[in-house]
Amino acid sequence: MQKINNFLLGMNDYLGGHWWFVYLLLFTGIFFTVYLGFPQVRYFGHALKIVRGRFDRKEDIGDTSHFQALTTALSGTVGTGNIAGVALAIHLGGPAALFWMLITAVFGMCTKFVEVTISHKYRDILPDGSISGGPMYYMKKRLNIRTRSGKIIRTGAILGAFFAFATILSSFGTGSLPQINSIADALFKSFGLKHIITGAVLAVLLGLVIIGGIKRIAKVTSTLVPVMAFIYIVGALLVIATNYENVGPSFVSIFTDAFTVTAAVGGFLGSSFAFTFNKGVNRGLFSNEAGQGSAPIAHSAAKAQEPVSEGMVAILEPFIDTILICTITGLVLLSSGVWNEKIDNKFEQADLEILAGSYSDGDVSDVRLLSRYFSNDTVLKAYNGEIQVTDGVISTSGVTVLHAESFAEEVKVYSGDRVYSGLIPVRQGRLYFSGEQVSSANIHLEGKSLIHSAALTTEAFKRSILGDYGQYIVAIGLLLFAFSTAISWSYYGGRAVTYLFGTRYVIVYRMFYVVAFFLASFTDTTIVWNLSYITIALMTIPNLAGILILRKDIKSTINQYWKDFRNDWPDERVPRGS
Repeated sequence: MQKINNFLLGMNDYLGGHWWFVYLLLFTGIFFTVYLGFPQVRYFGHALKIVRGRFDRKEDIGDTSHFQALTTALSGTVGTGNIAGVALAIHLGGPAALFWMLITAVFGMCTKFVEVTISHKYRDILPDGSISGGPMYYMKKRLNIRTRSGKIIRTGAILGAFFAFATILSSFGTGSLPQINSIADALFKSFGLKHIITGAVLAVLLGLVIIGGIKRIAKVTSTLVPVMAFIYIVGALLVIATNYENVGPSFVSIFTDAFTVTAAVGGFLGSSFAFTFNKGVNRGLFSNEAGQGSAPIAHSAAKAQEPVSEGMVAILEPFIDTILICTITGLVLLSSGVWNEKIDNKFEQADLEILAGSYSDGDVSDVRLLSRYFSNDTVLKAYNGEIQVTDGVISTSGVTVLHAESFAEEVKVYSGDRVYSGLIPVRQGRLYFSGEQVSSANIHLEGKSLIHSAALTTEAFKRSILGDYGQYIVAIGLLLFAFSTAISWSYYGGRAVTYLFGTRYVIVYRMFYVVAFFLASFTDTTIVWNLSYITIALMTIPNLAGILILRKDIKSTINQYWKDFRNDWPDERVPRGS
């Protein structure tokens, strides 16, 4: 599993984790914000009117209403990224990572407006009367190249096929695997429910929902999204109210650390500006999916003759998903103080690392060195050899145990439920077992260290008036958020399959989707997250390139919308500059 994890990390270093990807993402949002005159601000009020159905017509073609399309797309974005993703971002980059998540969302509102508009414009009506749309359709219809001799090179069809294939992969990497993984972890920690039982029950429910297609999916998500948002936000506000004295300093730290090196605080060893910026932007994308091209697939099914009106509805998604819900989650984590506190936990193998040499967080120079190490600014020697353990305590000198990017304390080694005595082989800083030696599944370490993802948010909710009941809010929130995300992504993947192979193979895809959903309930969380990073990048890159190429088409479509709107609704107020 560690080899798979290292391979995924290596791939991500050249894709979503690389600087050029972050710059491409932000540049696209900034470019369209300026090019179109800040539509995320000017059209916000108009978007609210559209969602309420003020401009609906009976003759509009589509499978869902504006509100159902919005909730379906929101259910695809409001998921583990809002609970586990924010916690992971702050764990890696400190408070400033939340700032860059918010900046990504502000420009992401414009990116999503653009990608939904152009995708809705070039959607297809299938022989059965249903709607199929998404970036692959505008790519196929508008990105082919015509040579001087008049010959057409079908580059758009190739790009569309690549995007559709990436969407299928991402439906597993984003929509299925990390969602059920986080649900199973949360329910196990809160209720002691075994991972495999959670996976089995929810896989059956998932299958029952997605077999009904977009109309049943829209009905389920239009109910789930408001309910889940209400439950989670009320619980989060109670946590913030309990720690009200820390809210001001926490909010200030989000902005004051944004352009500086984040200092070491508690168990958090600090991080460089570059590392924090990168992680914040990446987590922002995972949260709201602006630019990824997923939401346009749901919005393409909406009943609307004018693609721009549906694009305006999409403006609301990053605002609700990231600016509202992620900010609330961030304030919960920061005000409760758990983000930099070492907490008793069972160490996950993928987060565990053993270095050669003795380092301590009591030594300022060691803290600075390890901070650079975790920010990928330097290299330290990993331990190779065997470690002696006596009654659960590591007695070998000259080694340092790290877990979740922090110095581990009070480390105890267990074999099953009993303390372990004996030798532990270590290869390149990782526990290594082979042959007839004790299985790595039986050997594990426990102790105090930083924690991240859903476990960190769960701990924060317990530091409030809710007490231990706070963990149930997170567990229920994760269950509803993540399950609804898996539902929506099954539709995205199904539409990609339709584009590539036709509708007859959608049922085969759905079967694989449900099976993978079940299997991921007991898969290592770190590997699942790393897989999702790669699949996100594979979708985002061709989509961003496509909308930049079609910028003139997008702008002319918007201008035509306002001309028609003035004629059709002469008494309605038009946003300034439109």
